[in-house]
Amino acid sequence: MKKKVAFVCTHNSCRSQMAEGYARALGADVMDAYSAGTENYPEVKPLAVEAMALDGVDISGQHPKLLDAIPGELDYLITMGCGVACPFVPCKHREDWGLDDPSGGPIADFAATRDLIKAGVIDLIDRIKTD
Repeated sequence: MKKKVAFVCTHNSCRSQMAEGYARALGADVMDAYSAGTENYPEVKPLAVEAMALDGVDISGQHPKLLDAIPGELDYLITMGCGVACPFVPCKHREDWGLDDPSGGPIADFAATRDLIKAGVIDLIDRIKTD
């Protein structure tokens, strides 16, 4: 049975979108991936879309969502390190990845964050497979 995994940050416009993109691209066999934010934001940041495309993952069709768009009960809740004070979200496991927000920086900052997220998602997939 697939695990329900949600990636959450403030605006759901960069890091959590990248994580959802990798989770869908690399872990679709073991998880149903979602992402959300605690505040509204108009779009996924263009440099996040570009950084992901450089690694072969298309997140251009994704859009920011709020917490009410994710399932009410999760197996894993991953916060991205933005000090998000999430309302109570029922989950079996919660962790924070402690990632700096590359917003406002150059594409190189987005690519560096992307690479950290990819490594985190791969690690999570491995843990789910042995769970």
